[in-house]
Amino acid sequence: MNLDLTLRSEIQKAIHSLFQVEFDQLQLQPTNAEFEGSHTLVCFPLTKISKKGPEETARLVGDHLQMHSGLVNRYNVVKGFLNLVLHDSVWVNVFESIYANANYGVTPATGKELMVEYSSPNTNKPLHLGHLRNNFLGYSVAEIYKSIGYTVHKVQIINDRGIHICKSMAAWKLYGDGETPHRSGLKGDKLVGKYYVEFDRNYKAQCKELEAQGLSKEEAERQAPIMKLAVQLLQQWEQKDPEVWQLWNLMNGWVYAGFDVTYQRMGVDFEKLYYESKTYLLGKEEVLKGVERGVFFKKEDGSVWVDLTADGLDQKVLLRSDGTSVYMTQDIGTAILRFRDFPKIEGQVYTVGNEQEYHFKVLFLILNKLGYEWARKCYHLSYGMVDLPTGKMKSREGTVVDADDLMEEMVQEAARQTQELGKIDDMSQQEIKDLAEMIGLGALKFFLLKVDPKKRMLFDPNESIQLQGHTGPFIQYTHARIKAILRKAASMNISVDANSISKVSTLEPAEREVILKINQYTNKIQEAAREYSPAILANYAYELAKEYNQFYQAIPIFNESDPVALKFRIAFSEVTAATIAKAMALLGIRVPDRM
Repeated sequence: MNLDLTLRSEIQKAIHSLFQVEFDQLQLQPTNAEFEGSHTLVCFPLTKISKKGPEETARLVGDHLQMHSGLVNRYNVVKGFLNLVLHDSVWVNVFESIYANANYGVTPATGKELMVEYSSPNTNKPLHLGHLRNNFLGYSVAEIYKSIGYTVHKVQIINDRGIHICKSMAAWKLYGDGETPHRSGLKGDKLVGKYYVEFDRNYKAQCKELEAQGLSKEEAERQAPIMKLAVQLLQQWEQKDPEVWQLWNLMNGWVYAGFDVTYQRMGVDFEKLYYESKTYLLGKEEVLKGVERGVFFKKEDGSVWVDLTADGLDQKVLLRSDGTSVYMTQDIGTAILRFRDFPKIEGQVYTVGNEQEYHFKVLFLILNKLGYEWARKCYHLSYGMVDLPTGKMKSREGTVVDADDLMEEMVQEAARQTQELGKIDDMSQQEIKDLAEMIGLGALKFFLLKVDPKKRMLFDPNESIQLQGHTGPFIQYTHARIKAILRKAASMNISVDANSISKVSTLEPAEREVILKINQYTNKIQEAAREYSPAILANYAYELAKEYNQFYQAIPIFNESDPVALKFRIAFSEVTAATIAKAMALLGIRVPDRM
C-alpha cells in the first residue's frame, strides 16, 4: 500500500466532491511534531476554488475525509493547515505491505546510468580527513542512486602530474638517499608525503637565506635551488625524459599501493580510474580545436583564453604561453573522455570541495561552448571543509589529520569502550576486532555524513564515538538491541506471519510513530538522491532508531500476554532492524548483530 498516493487520491476526491473541480497541485507534507497527526494538507491554495477562508476550507475537507475516505480517524486545523490523524487499521495495512516486501526501499533497474567521481587525490601526499568526507559522500551518493534503479559508475581522477608532484620528487632526489617504503617501514603514500613536507621546509629556509642576501621575496621564491629543481623536473617530465619518468612512475607506484590500503579500510571502491597525465593531452587537443572554431582566443604571448564576460564571469586561461596546460585543460579532457567511455550516462557528479565552485562553473560553461550538450547534465557536489578543534589543516606543513591514523584511532577508541561495557566476554578475539572496526568506522562515517554536504563542519572524534546522542554507535546499538530481541523470540519459538499481523486492530502511539517513520523510508531515499545529500538518510536512520527506543522504553515486549500483539511487535521490530540496516548500508556503514 502506497499510503501517500492513496491519501492524495482521497483528498482529490474530496475536493472534487466539495468544489466540483479537479485539483492536482496538492501540498501534502509531514505534520509538525508539535501537532497531532501524520500528514498535513496546506489549504491556502484551495481558497481560490472554495471561495472560503483557509480554516473553513480545511474543516470542510477534513469533515469529508473523516466521513467518506475510510482513512481519516480525526483531524485538527491550525490556521490553514489540516492535520490528519489516520485510523490504526490504515497503519496496520501499511506495515503489512512493508513486511511482505523483502525488497522494500529498492527500486528495480530503470535503465538509467550515472557517473559519480570522488576522492581524486594528488600523488604527493597521503589521504587526510578532508578526503574521508569526500570519499564517504561520493560513495554514499553512488549507493543511493543504485538503490533507486540507476547503474552507477564510480570513478576518480588521479592528479598524478604537475609541479606539486615534482616537489616530492625533488626533495627525494636531494634528501632521500634511496629510501623506499620497504626500507623505511612507511606506507608508500606516507613516504612520498614526507618528502612533500621536506620540500616545503627546505624551500622556506632557502627563500629566507636568499632574502637575507638582498633578493626580493618574489625573486627568492623563483631562485631557490630546490624550486628550480622541481621546475626542471616538470619540464623534463613534459619532454618525457626517461630518467624522470622512471622516478615519477616509481614514486607514484608507492602512492597507489598506499591508497589501496586506505580505500579498502574506508570501504569504498571504484569502477574506473582516470589519470591527469593521460587526460590533459585530450584537453589540450580540444582547446586548440576551440581556437580554430573561434570559441577561444590567443593572446600575443601565445597563451589561450576563453572569454566568459558575457556569462557574468571573467576571462580564463586554458593554455599558458609556453603551451603547458592548467587544471581546467585536464578537466575538459577528462569530462569528454568519460562521456566517450560511458555514452549512456545521464550525467556526471563531481564530489569536490566548495573552494572549487567557480572552477566547475567555468568548466561546465566551457564544455557547453564547445558544443557538448551533456554539459548541462554535469553537477558539482560541493561540500564544506572539515575543521578540527585544533584548527585548519595544511598538507605542505604536515599538519593534516592523516586518514589512516584517524581511522585507526577511532577503531582503537571503539575497542576501549567496548571492553569497558563488558558485553563481549563470550566473543572471540576476531569477533571483538571486527566489532571495534564496525563501530569505529561507523562513528566516523556517520558523523561526517550527518551534516548537510554544503555546510562546513567541525569534526569532534570524542563526540562521534558516543553511544548516546546523534551518533552512528547509537544507531548501531539500537540495531544490536533489536537483534537480541529477535534471538530471544526465536528461542521462545515465537513465529510471525502475515496473518498474525492482519489480526491487529489497535496500536499504541509509540508503535504508530515507528510505522510512520518506516513508511517514510522510500521517500527519504528519493529525497537524498534528488538533493545529493546522504545527510537526509543519516538523520532519517537516527530518527527511526530514536523512535524505536522510545517504543522499547514504553512497551516491554515480552510482558505482553496477547499473542497477536506479541507477534506483531516481533515483526515490527524485525522490519525496524532491516530498515535501519538498509539505510546505514547506503551510507557505507555496517551494523552489528551484537554489541
